[in-house]
Amino acid sequence: MNAQSAADPSAVNRFLKSVVAWSALFLVIVLLAGLVDPRYLDPQHKQFLFLLGFIGMWRYSNAFMHYCRGMYFLYWKYPRMRKQADKLGDQALPSEIYMVVTSFRIPSHTTYRVYRSVFEEAARVGVPVTVIVSIVERSDEVLIKDILRRHIPDGAQVKLVIVRARGTGKRDGLAHAFRALSRQMPADDAVVGVVDGDTKLLPGCVANAVKFFKLLPTVGGITTNEFCEVEGSELIRQWHALRFAQRHVNMCSMAVSKRVLTMTGRLSFFRSKILIDPLFISDVEADHLDHWRLGRFQFLTGDDKSSWFSLMRAGWDTFYAPDSNTLTVEHPPEKNFFKATRQLMFRWYGNSLRQNIRTTKLLGYERLGLFTSYVLYDQRVSMWTCLLGLTVSLVASIIYGAQYIIIYFLWVAISRTIMTLAYAFSGHSINPMYPLVLYYNQVAGSAMKVYALFNMNKQSWTRQKTTLDSGSGRFDAVLNQVSSKIMLFSSLCIFFGAVSVLIHLTQRAY
Repeated sequence: MNAQSAADPSAVNRFLKSVVAWSALFLVIVLLAGLVDPRYLDPQHKQFLFLLGFIGMWRYSNAFMHYCRGMYFLYWKYPRMRKQADKLGDQALPSEIYMVVTSFRIPSHTTYRVYRSVFEEAARVGVPVTVIVSIVERSDEVLIKDILRRHIPDGAQVKLVIVRARGTGKRDGLAHAFRALSRQMPADDAVVGVVDGDTKLLPGCVANAVKFFKLLPTVGGITTNEFCEVEGSELIRQWHALRFAQRHVNMCSMAVSKRVLTMTGRLSFFRSKILIDPLFISDVEADHLDHWRLGRFQFLTGDDKSSWFSLMRAGWDTFYAPDSNTLTVEHPPEKNFFKATRQLMFRWYGNSLRQNIRTTKLLGYERLGLFTSYVLYDQRVSMWTCLLGLTVSLVASIIYGAQYIIIYFLWVAISRTIMTLAYAFSGHSINPMYPLVLYYNQVAGSAMKVYALFNMNKQSWTRQKTTLDSGSGRFDAVLNQVSSKIMLFSSLCIFFGAVSVLIHLTQRAY
């Protein structure tokens, strides 16, 4: 701590709590290590350990590969690209910028902070900026106009356009805003930022991102780095913070190949000619999936995945600007940690799986590239492998003794602590709660992925509390529900059959 922080009692308390928490974490690891009987690490058990270790090596090698690619991009490739963009100076800026902001049922104090940051960043960037706001309530319009009047000088080149949406979902709101954008007749080199109504723009985030469109002519969309401010318990705050740290590393990794897998709705930038394309607007407004069992159904959520797919299908690359920073004001859908995270994970992972299946089927490795194709296919496998270690260890501990589950949790504690410490180099803060949260994410997240895989048509917004109307008859709806349960049950049977094979091989090791 420096002298200033040492004089601040709250900073001293935070430091002491951190020291105690990290000490408790390492104490748990030491205690678990002390409970392990050395005989269970004897070579006679090598077959069992090898089988689990082989799967673990494969999973951790994937994580290590992403981490190394991410650090290479963050500390080597991107700084050199940033220098090239900065050398262009103001010439790298587009002639005009548009900011599309969507808001629906967001608390007024959050709306005030978000729109003030948007207007101030628009005035700061140095080129004409038009802010297109897609809202539902009249009260939001009054508040937004008041924010513009109070905080933006009269001479600033900032124009406000209000679009009233129907409140039928974010996709409709975006489509209305994109059509309003097309009526503005943007210049050929214009860039459009799409901002969520709960995302505060940090100084310099617009200029830091839009300059790369001049430097990278094949890039059609650029997404940004996110930090979070969560209105909830300490546990859910750390859960969100860890998610953004993991996202940052994965984004950097995929940016090496210019194949960032999502154009986040928090803040992403696009070339204007892409957003006014009727096909792109249709993709965002009425995206759908033709499923072999569930038929055709529309995507209610996941507009960020739809925009990414539309870019990739049109032949554009995608990129990530790690120094274009935003602060997301998160409002958990439930006060209960487990209910809130379950709802959020089901929405996020369902969106990913729906786009995963459609993307690999329609685009293929010729368009995606070998590495991106591998990452997408690996997403379908990882949900099972994350559950395999826990399940096998539990069964082995029941059959052979509790030492196996102790060894398993010792490995979990050590490996997740190492992963937590590695995130310190990403630029995001770390917390001693991360190892526990990491493991919870992997186990609970895998369970939610498995459930979402067989219930692709189930979707809902956590804020709007709206669900997808299947539009089918009673018989079709019942058939879909029954077939989803049968498919899920069959897959779980196959999974536990694989666990039985591993246990049988373990018996042969004795």
